[in-house]
Amino acid sequence: MNNQRRSILKFAPFALAGLTDNSVFGQANTASPVMTPLFFDVRVHGATGSGRSLDSPGINAAIDAAAAAGGGTVVFPAGTYLCFSIRLRSRVHLYISQGATILAAGSPLPGQTTGEMGGAYDVAEPKTAYDACQDYGHNHWHNSLIWGEGLHDVGISGPGLIYGKGLSFGGWIKGERRGDYPIYEAEQNGVGNKAIALKNCRNVIFRDFSILKGGHFGLLLTGVDNLTVDNLTIDTDRDGIDLDCCKNVHVSNCTVNSPWDDGICPKSSYALGYARATENVTITGCTVTGYYQLGSVLDGSYKIFPSSENIYRTGRIKCGTESNGGFKNITITNCVFEGCNSLSLESEDGALCEDITISNISMRNLIYGPLFFRLGARLRGPKDSTRVGTLRRILVSNIVSYNSDASIGNILSGIPGYPIEDIKIANFYMQHKGGISAEQAKITPPEGVDKYPDPGVFGPMPAHGFFLRHLLHLEMSHVEIAPMATDGRPAFVLEDVERADFLAITAPTSPPAFALRHAKDIRVNLSRAAKDAFLDRAVNQTL
Repeated sequence: MNNQRRSILKFAPFALAGLTDNSVFGQANTASPVMTPLFFDVRVHGATGSGRSLDSPGINAAIDAAAAAGGGTVVFPAGTYLCFSIRLRSRVHLYISQGATILAAGSPLPGQTTGEMGGAYDVAEPKTAYDACQDYGHNHWHNSLIWGEGLHDVGISGPGLIYGKGLSFGGWIKGERRGDYPIYEAEQNGVGNKAIALKNCRNVIFRDFSILKGGHFGLLLTGVDNLTVDNLTIDTDRDGIDLDCCKNVHVSNCTVNSPWDDGICPKSSYALGYARATENVTITGCTVTGYYQLGSVLDGSYKIFPSSENIYRTGRIKCGTESNGGFKNITITNCVFEGCNSLSLESEDGALCEDITISNISMRNLIYGPLFFRLGARLRGPKDSTRVGTLRRILVSNIVSYNSDASIGNILSGIPGYPIEDIKIANFYMQHKGGISAEQAKITPPEGVDKYPDPGVFGPMPAHGFFLRHLLHLEMSHVEIAPMATDGRPAFVLEDVERADFLAITAPTSPPAFALRHAKDIRVNLSRAAKDAFLDRAVNQTL
């Protein structure tokens, strides 16, 4: 969208009132009778914006009117719009004005068939034979506050708010509660599960609005091509932005606080009924965190959770876990991580994960090490066709991480017979808390071949910098590992690693920086961490 178009939208409710079906002041349209309205005020079609009556019928009527006119912009003037499901249409754009809130009405409680004011969200699609290949939330789109399927040229923008107060967040534990909100069961008919959900759409723009408490997903975008997500602020229970089986995607300038789940999450599930890669994706200029109380990022107060609360602090950028189709041609750059989990690349369900660059990332107060790369064999997909995938051709550069927890550092791990391949890491500085005893250096982490991939699943690590297992062709240059307190573990542990080059590595030398449990073709050069060395083969050797 060009700057002129954005300026028009910004002042649409007032400056262009003469081009709406009725102006924001309730006056009749004075434009020529042959002129098709460009802007459609939801209040003209029955919405009140009072927060005391259901406005979704009027909003859907405005959307239908815009679609019938060949397209247009549906405008939400300032007010609170209490809603159940809003159904998007092709060539229709929603503009949420400053001071406007789309408020998710209360879902039906357990045992009830209707929710607030006798309403309910659209019923989820029927179950399919491939539902078991991914979580419930990934299989359904209609049971959302705002949804669309098979659309083109559609979008939402404006400085207003989408507040998913009445949505289920799809908790892992039945009856799990977050704050004082009612408990809604995600799979119950009439319950809303997501703020925004799209399936099989193209030419989509989301820009400038905010989401508070977005249910299981703030945005679930499945099979969406030619997608722009720009300048969103999302303060939510679960995933912020999920890009599932999407192509040609630009995510930029977004802030996501998601203490209990992932912030920005490319996925490639089997939810479409076939494996489709997520590819040609740029993620840039974004901040992700799991550090702050819900709502405090939106209001600018940034209140950290009390230490007494057991908060997951997830909030990361992650490719996976759903990974049937693959991740290809992806860049993640100029982003900030704060108080959250590792930047993660995961191929667990047969994905071809390849040609990915990660650069210019600043991280603070992570709960684990900065990087988690995992090729595994959970293989949640059709049994006759799902095989172990790949994780290869990954370039990482210009990473700085401060004050990460020390027990679990960076993990790059394939599985026996299926190595991660062709990894290059350069200009990487990691300062962690340190202080772990030498006893932990004796640990051999479980392979966890078919387990859910997360750093915590592998438990404490024997290395305080990088644990490297089942790797082929690794290059590290200008890497520094700097514990704040003396750590009794080596900085690098290598198990089943072949052809690895280490150049200009800085790390403590007591104990020795490198523990080579089983490695081939290893070179260390020009490093403060160890003397120059070339090893054709090493078993239980230190450098």
